[in-house]
Amino acid sequence: MNLATPEAMGLDPAVLRDQLLELWNLKDLQTLHLASHQGFSKLSQPLEGLLTILEGCSGKQKGRSHTFSHHILLEYQTWMKEHPQVTLSLLSEDQALALQRRALSLLTDAQSAFVGCLIDIYQLSSLDPAILRQHIMKLQALKCYKEAAVLSIKLKVQKELTVEEICVPLILQGKMPLAESFVTGCSDLEIRLVTLLDSWCHPSFSVEELYQRFPHLSLSKHCMGQIQPKMLTKHVLRLVEKFTIQPGLCPNALHKRRFDSLRFLMYKRFVEKSMTEENWSDHVEYVVADDTELQIILVKMLLKYCGLQKASQWSLRYKIPRNRLPLGVWESQCSLPPDLQQIHRSDPAQTEEWMPSQSYCQKFYQAPLTKDKVHFVETSEALQRCRNTILKEGGIVGVDMEWQPTFGCISSQSVALIQLAVFDQVFLLDLSLNEFCQHPDTIGFIRSLFAERNVLKLGYSMAGDLKCLLATWHSLEEPLKMEGMLDLCSVHQKLGKANRTHSGPKEVLVGEDSAEKGLSLLVQQVLGKPLDKTEQLSNWKKRPLRLSQIRYAVADAYCLLDVYSVLSSNPAYFGLPADLRSISTSQSENSGDKKEKQTKQGKQALGKEDCQGDQRVSPAHCDSEKGHLCGEKPSEDSPPLPPQQLRVVCDNMLQGLGRYLRCLGVDVVMLENTDDHRVAAKLAQAEGRVILTCGQPYQSLRSQVGEGCCLSLDCTEKARDQAVRVLRHFNIQPTPGDIFSRCQACNSDQYVAVPREDMVRMLQQKGFLQDQDNTDHIQQQSHQQKEEKLGDILTPELPRYALQCHWAPLSGLDPDTLTFPGGAPIQLHTVPPALLPRIRLFYVCTRCGKVFWEGSHFGRVLSMFQEVLHITDEDPESVATPITVAQQN
Repeated sequence: MNLATPEAMGLDPAVLRDQLLELWNLKDLQTLHLASHQGFSKLSQPLEGLLTILEGCSGKQKGRSHTFSHHILLEYQTWMKEHPQVTLSLLSEDQALALQRRALSLLTDAQSAFVGCLIDIYQLSSLDPAILRQHIMKLQALKCYKEAAVLSIKLKVQKELTVEEICVPLILQGKMPLAESFVTGCSDLEIRLVTLLDSWCHPSFSVEELYQRFPHLSLSKHCMGQIQPKMLTKHVLRLVEKFTIQPGLCPNALHKRRFDSLRFLMYKRFVEKSMTEENWSDHVEYVVADDTELQIILVKMLLKYCGLQKASQWSLRYKIPRNRLPLGVWESQCSLPPDLQQIHRSDPAQTEEWMPSQSYCQKFYQAPLTKDKVHFVETSEALQRCRNTILKEGGIVGVDMEWQPTFGCISSQSVALIQLAVFDQVFLLDLSLNEFCQHPDTIGFIRSLFAERNVLKLGYSMAGDLKCLLATWHSLEEPLKMEGMLDLCSVHQKLGKANRTHSGPKEVLVGEDSAEKGLSLLVQQVLGKPLDKTEQLSNWKKRPLRLSQIRYAVADAYCLLDVYSVLSSNPAYFGLPADLRSISTSQSENSGDKKEKQTKQGKQALGKEDCQGDQRVSPAHCDSEKGHLCGEKPSEDSPPLPPQQLRVVCDNMLQGLGRYLRCLGVDVVMLENTDDHRVAAKLAQAEGRVILTCGQPYQSLRSQVGEGCCLSLDCTEKARDQAVRVLRHFNIQPTPGDIFSRCQACNSDQYVAVPREDMVRMLQQKGFLQDQDNTDHIQQQSHQQKEEKLGDILTPELPRYALQCHWAPLSGLDPDTLTFPGGAPIQLHTVPPALLPRIRLFYVCTRCGKVFWEGSHFGRVLSMFQEVLHITDEDPESVATPITVAQQN
């Protein structure tokens, strides 16, 4: 069969390939375009000829977005639009199948775009699924796991495969997003992936099982961290929400999350002592629920923190069998008098004064309202009275919401209480009653409130409130019209900039060691007293509410009115525009676009949303100098600092950032994947470090350290860009001499210089160098290039970072064991013998024994961070002038 014109017959595909390749190498794409289209028309069998051309391309497509073969495919697709008659349907079934098999064989390690083109041209999706599965399993056997998954998705044959054979190696290689893409849209596979990950959360699960199944996979430290129970639990619960899967299918992850929540509650109540007994008891009952194992764990924890009596009371509460009780609890139960066998709770209805004590009022902000000015709204009649007051034209309303904390056990939280404050009263909409909550009048009122342009609504960080509204009323997933909104969080950011002093890094001071943050910090800055946040973590769904909860709810909404009143009465004093409404309210009205905006601005200068620490401090004095952190560059009169003056601790989610900062000379401690986030707070307090974290841990970590000693970064950003942001934020100015001035493995800045001949001797001593001829050749070169020694402490031609380090004498090394005084042996096994003829001097970390030498890494780091490095004409490009240890100490 002939699909081309008679005069076009006979063109050899190999000749056409050579012609096109020559044009490709000349980068003459316009001529290549014309020549390829003319050439395709001259092929007797264009579909077969294209495969011959592609099979003759020598270059690989893997890792490259555009290659010669990919370009030819794109040109062919364009040509096909002009020649729609050239299709597989004109070939016999056997001919078409033969071409499809040849096309399929090209899909090994190709780029995704290359794969898509071939699939479209040769209609590979129409092949027998058994043939496609066979090819994908061939890719698996070749250890091309990513390529096998991508091809499975493009060919839509996921149901022909299993989660175990495709997703497990992907997860072990740190490619969880690709594993998710593989199962997305196939409900059975979605459930199987979630249940598989959940099975890995079981305490009896052993990673060794995975090693045995995939012994050829070399797992990095990062990948190992992805299969730890803590991280797996996060993935499982996230996927449960993403795929709308019943939580009951992941009991292990839920147990792990509840166990972690229980530990958190014990810490808040008995260590930090920031949670009331009533709140703690409510949350413990919610977290423990009917999980017998957690109930037993709770009793054991109480025995540790409180003693036998409280442990006995809760063991009686849950009727734990005697054989599961810790030692001594059963005897304590038997000795308890009847009145102590029950857990006593305070009665919310008991008489309590609305106005708290004078000392309390002197310490915390209190709404200036009597109790009769607070109205519960739980009926249609009460709602109508509320509506008539709140929706008055020209009014100003403080809006706040409360919901029950779930500690991550479920992701979506529904609103339990909405507080609406005007200047003479506060309305509390009780949404704990489902009938009232889901009544059309209630939903209609909320719609009207947020849509009313002539009523100014004040809030603080309203994105979280609006998210919970969507979880409460799914009908609000329709566009919610937002008019007349002012998020005071945006005003707070402007306030932080405006009140910066001119004498240094101090800005808005709120008192020594102030732990206030968010709205409480704003209230303190403007009104002089912070909010009492004790009731923040309350069970807001439990009725009746305690009087202390009601006071907290009223104050949280009414303070917005007082803050706005003070700021708007004299905006110039606070450095604010005359019309506060002109300040961007992106956090409330455009919360849905926030993530997209951050992504677009990710590679620009540090923006005010990117680092979310409440305070900015001078790194050397983070416990005393406090100022509002908006992410802007330091003021011009704040001098640049060397990296040695910045000491940080990186959370285990930012290890990539930590490695980059360390290679630039910053003193960095990185948490292990198995470390609890609170370890970062302990290190920050003990060693005067700044915490770098991201995501949920930020909220709890920043409350445990001084203002400005905790920064949150965008975890979706690349580690290199995060490092640039941190350096700019603290005005750190590294030089080429700082690069690699710290050990990349252990953070030490003390080295010992080891000449080549000494390194050869050590390698021989430990049996790492046994080729006598090679050894003699190395020693001969070593003697020819031998440099003068001035005792044990002279180090000829030390590296460029020599002045930033401490140098120890080689004589401190034990000659027999080759270990340093701290016990670390030199890691001789990492020194390639072939390197010895070229390297005259090695540098060994005295803390961990890691061996370094001059190589090409320096140039890569220099290029990567050129925009923040301080480079002068005097900076050498490779090796510094010879320096002795004595000159540095």
